[in-house]
Amino acid sequence: GDCYSFLKTKIVNDGKSHSNLSRLVMKAMGVFGGVKVVEMLCSIVRNKLVAMWIGPVGIALFAIYNQALEMINTATALDTRRSSVREISRAVVDGDEGFVARIVAVVRRWSLWLGLAGALITIALAQVLSHYNCGTTAWGFVALSIAVLLVTLSNGEQAVLQGLSRLNRLARVGLWGSLGGLAISVPLFYFLRERSIVPSIIAYAACGALAAWLLRERGLPKPRMTVRETAVAGAGFVKLGIFMTVGSFVAILIDFIFTAWLTHESLTVVGYYKAGYTLFTKYTGLVFTALGMEFYPRLASVVKSRLRVRAYVGQEILIALTVLAPVLALLIVLRGPVIELLYSSEFDCMATFVSWGLLGIIFKAVSWCMAFVILARGDGKMYLLVESLDALVGITLNIIFYKLWGLNGLGASFVVWYVIYTLIVAAVYLGRYRLRLAPAVPVAIAIVTMAVAAVMALMETGLWPVAAALTAALAVASLLILRRLWHH
Repeated sequence: GDCYSFLKTKIVNDGKSHSNLSRLVMKAMGVFGGVKVVEMLCSIVRNKLVAMWIGPVGIALFAIYNQALEMINTATALDTRRSSVREISRAVVDGDEGFVARIVAVVRRWSLWLGLAGALITIALAQVLSHYNCGTTAWGFVALSIAVLLVTLSNGEQAVLQGLSRLNRLARVGLWGSLGGLAISVPLFYFLRERSIVPSIIAYAACGALAAWLLRERGLPKPRMTVRETAVAGAGFVKLGIFMTVGSFVAILIDFIFTAWLTHESLTVVGYYKAGYTLFTKYTGLVFTALGMEFYPRLASVVKSRLRVRAYVGQEILIALTVLAPVLALLIVLRGPVIELLYSSEFDCMATFVSWGLLGIIFKAVSWCMAFVILARGDGKMYLLVESLDALVGITLNIIFYKLWGLNGLGASFVVWYVIYTLIVAAVYLGRYRLRLAPAVPVAIAIVTMAVAAVMALMETGLWPVAAALTAALAVASLLILRRLWHH
């Protein structure tokens, strides 16, 4: 049958019934997109205050302690934030409240265990970490262990909310966590100066954990489980989390190796590369985060039905491309002012590099939607294989393209990289899982790619008024399509 026949079925979300899948996706995207914007603004305000009241030393210390927090959480939490969502979503589909309560209890207990393990590891490594990071102290990393525990506990509760499709509450956790952390941090920055860095990080983690605890799911029965039963019940998502953690580590390692290589070529280019890469991935990443919060648990809940998986993936790709098309075109048109606003006129040379990167985001969106099927199926080995192959392709292309065309070559490499990654994921999607894409998907990819490429070409040739007009037309077309999806 037609893969879109399921788009009119009832979708249950947060206790409410929705007959329009597109409307459900766009609502979730609007809610989480707005929360991410607030979080980003809080981050900008925080960095600005640190720069004003503490100076470059404060910025450096923030980066060091936050990087350590992220590294330790990545290594010790085993990515249960994502892997456990799959188990909870599948339990909800079975309709057994007792089974759902059991899985939720397992996720919470594992989060506590992993959080405590992460905190103890942080304390054990405090002296070593402070030795290799100038300006820090061992006691600073000992205190940071509190944040490690709180972040892991918060991630566990957020996984429960996401798996149960309590999306409104999940969004509020992020919102109140960011606003509360900023409110506490401002007086800390002003009165404590350099000594406020670690307390501020702990304040953010504490506010996030408090918000998660206040908004946690409380309506489930409390099952009686031994430690052994909890360990065995959580083995599935922990195993998947280990594969995901190793995959993330491989990507981080490859990026570190390439950055080290590029540093020997030109330290200045490294600055341009990192700045530009952050620009076209971080700000478009708001769309990916917003879509994924609702898409992943919904996909995991129907992963046994090929027909529904095809329908959901196809719909997600079409909505993602419809939203991204005018955003990417607008960022290309405004690339000059945006670069000067975020950095300075010294970074104007990376305009073409950024434009290439924005073009590559199209293929990142397509591959991203299909790759979620790997996670939804719990295929950890395949996920690790795909991510490792992706990292190797990326570093190879980056080195070759940089040697040929310099900084702009790295932008073109990003496009080719994600085209190849899309083909790799498509091979898994079509071959291993025997799924298909709706005919409308390749058509939409071709149209959006040509439109964004045309805007880029017009900007490169100096015809910015024509590029602006084409961008406006794209925006109008996207709004009309989204409006039609909303009402039909």
